[in-house]
Amino acid sequence: MTAKPLVPLVEYDAAPPAVRDVYDDIMRTRGTDWINNFWKVLAHDPALLKRTWEDIKAVMAPGALDPLVKEMIYVAVSATNGCEYCTYSHTASARAKGMTDAQLMELMAVVGMANETNRLANGLRPPVDQQFEPR
Repeated sequence: MTAKPLVPLVEYDAAPPAVRDVYDDIMRTRGTDWINNFWKVLAHDPALLKRTWEDIKAVMAPGALDPLVKEMIYVAVSATNGCEYCTYSHTASARAKGMTDAQLMELMAVVGMANETNRLANGLRPPVDQQFEPR
């Protein structure tokens, strides 16, 4: 069953000027001619749309981590949080940046292992080793 949005999608043609400005920046920044549905639901609150876009644009911009690594981290967190939309969206973005099926499978293996060992450590509560603490 396909998820139904809780609010209607705000399509470009029906968007107020403040929303169109953000949509235009998204398309320009991403080099695309369409707006995905995540932004279309956020558009019901133009301030939230703008703030979220500005934040994601800053965080996902080139930096100490390359864009593929950032997308792969996004996939890992999205999968762990159970966000189907974000997992699909960022997997597509990571693939566009060069992620292979082998890399995706290895990433998911790391995600699964980290979730398992995190739960074991949370349940068993071992003290943090002195060698792991910041100096």
